[in-house]
Amino acid sequence: MSTKSEGSTIIPALRYRNAAAAIEWLCEAFGFEKKLVEPGEGNAIMHAELTLGGGMVMIGSVAKDDFGALMKQPDEVGGAETQRPYVVVADIAGHYARAKAAGAKIVDELEKKEYGGSAYSCRDLEEHHWYFGSYDPWDGGVGA
Repeated sequence: MSTKSEGSTIIPALRYRNAAAAIEWLCEAFGFEKKLVEPGEGNAIMHAELTLGGGMVMIGSVAKDDFGALMKQPDEVGGAETQRPYVVVADIAGHYARAKAAGAKIVDELEKKEYGGSAYSCRDLEEHHWYFGSYDPWDGGVGA
């Protein structure tokens, strides 16, 4: 077990048909920063790491490989998801406004939650479902 105290030990991995465009959009709309982007053939992305605060997501292009065979894109399953990343953000109102301005499709409007903090959910440019909130379970649930 690692004793590293920075970052999360659970890192969601998502695939996009146009991963290069998705990376740019995720940075613009959600405030992610590029840590690493490894291009592949054509416009494909072999592997990318995007960070936000102490968290990270890994992004890659949809591919016909062993990993790709285990995944379906939202539009292939009627828009359903079997999971969604939850991302803690300090300025939830500002984040909501930024995402909405960039064209995120709001699913659940920004609202205060009974368990603490405020949150909203949305879909990105390829219909992946994201959940953002100020509730931080690492800080005992403290959130505005």
